[in-house]
Amino acid sequence: MNILLIHQNFPGQYKQLGPALVARGNRVLALTPNVKTSLQWQGVEVVPYRMNRGSSKNIHRWLGDLESKIIRAESCFDAAVKIRQFFTPDVILAHPGWGEPMFLQDVWPKARIGLYCEWYRQESQSADCFDPEFPVTEQATAVQRLRLRNLNAALHVDMANAGITPTKFQLASYPKIWRDVTSVIHDGINTNLVRPNLDATLEISSDLTLTRNDEVISFINRNLEPSRGYHKFMRVLPHLLRARPQAQVVVLGGDSVSYGVAPAGGGSWKQLYIDEVRGDISDADWARVHFLGRVTYDRFLSLLQISRAHIYLSYPFVLSWSLMEAMSAGAAIVAS
Repeated sequence: MNILLIHQNFPGQYKQLGPALVARGNRVLALTPNVKTSLQWQGVEVVPYRMNRGSSKNIHRWLGDLESKIIRAESCFDAAVKIRQFFTPDVILAHPGWGEPMFLQDVWPKARIGLYCEWYRQESQSADCFDPEFPVTEQATAVQRLRLRNLNAALHVDMANAGITPTKFQLASYPKIWRDVTSVIHDGINTNLVRPNLDATLEISSDLTLTRNDEVISFINRNLEPSRGYHKFMRVLPHLLRARPQAQVVVLGGDSVSYGVAPAGGGSWKQLYIDEVRGDISDADWARVHFLGRVTYDRFLSLLQISRAHIYLSYPFVLSWSLMEAMSAGAAIVAS
């Protein structure tokens, strides 16, 4: 069987599924802007596509999100027309969140299409409205703007032969028309790899290597930002350090923004909250806090394996792999 995977940040949620489909004897091709040249990844043929244009400068501000998805959909469509010369998928598996599969039914009308249903923004349960510290801008029109953001999902629903979502919570965010065709199946954690390791170590510096004999507390975000509870974690940090004088706190995450917006005053959320709490933390205690930024997967895994406690805080939103991986590695969980 020929299977086409589409994800703007491939492999994304197809990290486990792609190689598994190859192992079953399928020909699997992935279309993504995440690579510059064609390559092989664990048996998957990865083919790049390029954006045809950028977003308009003077478009109505409510339509900017939808326009970006249409631009990506058009670019993906153009690439699919070229791929059609040498590849005809029986099945297309795609994440519609960025608009990419919007027009692919027109390229391959006989293909069965399965869409990855990550999150639907409900008017009554939006994560955007969860934290009173960050009220929604332009509150009077928030509902209308939210409806427009969901137009992308509406443009995909008729093409979906099936949907997949990792949790019941995420499924519940969708309207009935989506829930009727969607199954709850988690992306998967490789438990042969992500498991307890009594010999795990993590080198912090030339003078400090942490092991399971140390009292390690971990906090991990793709990017350190309020939507994943970074501000709450930082504000409890002075109390945590005083209460646990032997603890080593290790923080992973970038300085950018994944789900929310950047600080209004500029800079990063990471530095903003460091500046907020630093005065309440002694130099000796601050020496036990280690910001490592983004690390390789083997270092990420080592951190989970030596963690006495893993802290996971989040708005009501999509479930992070890091929580499931921490559980698989044997860490105790402190979660919101």
